[in-house]
Amino acid sequence: MRTESVTTPFGRRPATLALVRRQQAAGEIPTSKSADKWRVFRDASAAMELLGLQSNSLSVLDALLSFFPEKELRGDAQLVVFPSNMQLSLRAHSMPGSTLRRHLGALVDAGLIIRKDSANGKRFARKGADGDVESAFGFDLSPLLARAEELALLAQQVIATRAEFRKAKEKLTICRRDTRKLLTAAIEEGADGDWQAIEEVYVGLIGNLPRTPTLVEVRKVLESMEMLKEEILNRLETNGKAENNSTNDAQNERHIQNSNSNSTTVFEPRSEKEQGEKLSKPAKPSEPLKVFPLSVVLRACPQISDYGPGGAIGNWRDLMSAAVVIRSMLGVSPSAYQEACEIMGPENAAVAMACIFERSNVINSAGGYLRDLTRRTEQSEFSLGPMIMALLKSNAGGQLKAG
Repeated sequence: MRTESVTTPFGRRPATLALVRRQQAAGEIPTSKSADKWRVFRDASAAMELLGLQSNSLSVLDALLSFFPEKELRGDAQLVVFPSNMQLSLRAHSMPGSTLRRHLGALVDAGLIIRKDSANGKRFARKGADGDVESAFGFDLSPLLARAEELALLAQQVIATRAEFRKAKEKLTICRRDTRKLLTAAIEEGADGDWQAIEEVYVGLIGNLPRTPTLVEVRKVLESMEMLKEEILNRLETNGKAENNSTNDAQNERHIQNSNSNSTTVFEPRSEKEQGEKLSKPAKPSEPLKVFPLSVVLRACPQISDYGPGGAIGNWRDLMSAAVVIRSMLGVSPSAYQEACEIMGPENAAVAMACIFERSNVINSAGGYLRDLTRRTEQSEFSLGPMIMALLKSNAGGQLKAG
């Protein structure tokens, strides 16, 4: 490292260790290294948010680069430009002096340029007898060359994030449209169900989406919206099956009435023991309950997290362990919980316990409530969706913040 590569600012501007490190890095650029200055500028422009820059800062950087005569920044070249503030202002679209100085400072803070001040703070160059610049004072562009690869990676990262954001927004738009139209059709055609409650959840999701959301916020709302859409579809499917069953029952009844009433064939169970075993064994519902995303469950039932291993829940095993703990606290018998696990599945039984625990202040008998949910699940009359949706709506964060 060349010691002359490290200088301190002129006047009242302080020297910082970060400034020293940037100057040291600039002094260690290999002489063989080179980079297209406008490619580096495009990468810096793409990554301006990550660098903490504004569009005016990029205008000033563009003006500075225009004072460097060559197209490529090279490690063996003199990379200091020395325009006056008036010249810079003209090339930066007549930017006011105070604004120019502020954005020059932003470029320095972002580590894209270095001030190389003379003894009196003036910007100029000294030429030798052969006309070549021997030393110059002004703005050193070496950091752009030193960080060329880093800036390219930052630009790729920004482009990839923008692509993900665009895809997530497209998915959310389609899911939002589907959910709205399905909900409208269910209400207008008089399908059975508490569609008003689902309507309120839908409105809450849309209302809590910021005007300019981040990728994380869009993903959270999308996850909740997809769950809401699936819940609507499940309810409509259940209604359709119920209508088909009632139609089939009516047809069967007519068929029985019209059949030969003289038939005397009787079928008997093989033994009382077999009959007893068949009655005692719990029957599983015709269709298994949907397992909701763990993140959604924890947003709906945050209190159970305190009872996970180490006071947190990171996976389904942790949730099931916490469910066993709160089962004892709520006075739910082991047999009631075991039956729920057999009928609902262990994950959904744990979710049911979390929901009951969340509403324990209004549930008199947690064990009786769980047995009732198990019975209704066995008869395909219960879904965890409405319970989770209601908790998401009324829960502390109280507002379905898409997350």
